[in-house]
Amino acid sequence: MYKMFFYTILLLFSTLGFNNNEPIKAPSQHEIISCHPRVDEDGMVAFANDPAFIAMHLSPLPIHCKVQGESISFPSPDGKNAKGYIVKAKKKSNKWLFVYQEWWGLNDYVKRQADIFYNDLAGAVNVLALDMYDGKVTADPKEAGQLMQTVVETRLENIVKAGMTYAGKNAKIANVGWCFGGGWSFKSALITGKHNIGSVMYYGMPVKDVEKLKSLNSDVLGLFATENFISKQVIEEFAANMKTAGKELNYKIFDAPHAFANPSNPKYDEAKAKEAYAMAMAYLKGKFKVS
Repeated sequence: MYKMFFYTILLLFSTLGFNNNEPIKAPSQHEIISCHPRVDEDGMVAFANDPAFIAMHLSPLPIHCKVQGESISFPSPDGKNAKGYIVKAKKKSNKWLFVYQEWWGLNDYVKRQADIFYNDLAGAVNVLALDMYDGKVTADPKEAGQLMQTVVETRLENIVKAGMTYAGKNAKIANVGWCFGGGWSFKSALITGKHNIGSVMYYGMPVKDVEKLKSLNSDVLGLFATENFISKQVIEEFAANMKTAGKELNYKIFDAPHAFANPSNPKYDEAKAKEAYAMAMAYLKGKFKVS
């Protein structure tokens, strides 16, 4: 009886690797990460504390403008309220453009840009800039990184869903955003499902999961910068994944720094920004059938 027990224990230890020839090894970093994946796997949250990434984002220059729209609040699926800035179409319309902020929050620049989209779409489209930070806004790069790092993915998803519900069951939604918002323009296209008709992502991090990409209801326009984070390699991988998923991606990598299209950025490149905006507007006018 005792002999059988002894051999059973010896066999168990041998199977687990507790012997002189195979010492116990701590799990590798890869194995630890595999057990605890990041919530925002495809997002930019991982860069929030990187000094090089923060250094790319210079404090925005102040912009003071009289806005055309109004601030609104509406219910979200998690029992809270979502917020946004809206410019309503001149006539009742089921056409909607969702606008997504940079990591600074829903500031005056984003509101002004929402007005510009509205005017260039002939007032025929409802333009809704969703407040992804629930009212928080900053001009400090470190604080912006902290804000981006503390947002909860499920809350952001609920804000998008709240916008979709507010737009109505017959809404046709296109999306546009920059940086943090560039990624959320694309995620919004996935979340809004059959309501989605297009997505413009300015230097935003792509979604990598091919199975998620397969659910996309539209093509995508990508307007990227020359940088090390959302790099050419990242963009080409995105293009390959979209092709695998059977989806269309049209994109251009501009020879310009991150956030080159933001006029409040000290490194604003006016010529490249105009070129990118012309591409975005041609795309959106095509989606909304606006001349």
